[in-house]
Amino acid sequence: MRRPVGDSVEAALDLDEKSVYSHIAKESAEDIIRIISSLDAERAKLHGEVIYYRDDWDDLIRERIARGKRHTAFDFYNPVLFEVWEKKVKEAKEVKRREKLAYVLFGVLAAIALAITFITGKPYIIPLLAVTPLLLLVRDTSRERLDLIYYELTQFFIDELRSLLGKYGLSREDYRFKIFSGGYFGVRVEKRGTELVAVVDSEKHLE
Repeated sequence: MRRPVGDSVEAALDLDEKSVYSHIAKESAEDIIRIISSLDAERAKLHGEVIYYRDDWDDLIRERIARGKRHTAFDFYNPVLFEVWEKKVKEAKEVKRREKLAYVLFGVLAAIALAITFITGKPYIIPLLAVTPLLLLVRDTSRERLDLIYYELTQFFIDELRSLLGKYGLSREDYRFKIFSGGYFGVRVEKRGTELVAVVDSEKHLE
């Protein structure tokens, strides 16, 4: 037979653990809504929209990890989140690197063509202008790929936010977030003045 004192201690520890986890869940949810808005802001900029949003999603995640806390959105309830983020960040940086390399290469070739044209008097710059559409293709392809990466990451964080709020019984209304584009699954978007604000749907609503 278990002693009442022992049961009381275990119950107290259990309640304290739940309290700590609930606090951590709230911190994680606050981080996630900022990351969602930051990611979507980057996506909107790709579409040519002028967005004034200061948070940088990559920095937000790195700052969160650098705090040295064991329990974060990335190792507390879903370690896969961090792995997905790392993979997508690497892919996005590679896309940007290739686009930048294409611009640099075109610039070098243009400088050489102009120099030869000036020296010889022959229009060597014309053949280079003929490949300009290829540069535009690289730009458009890069934008499309980055748009997909930002969309996938944003949707992933939206899904994780829904899971976190449901698991710890947090109010969805308390974790609204700014949104600048659309097309995301499982969110309800409302217009407030000139801004769009979104809230995740509940798990039951999605069934």
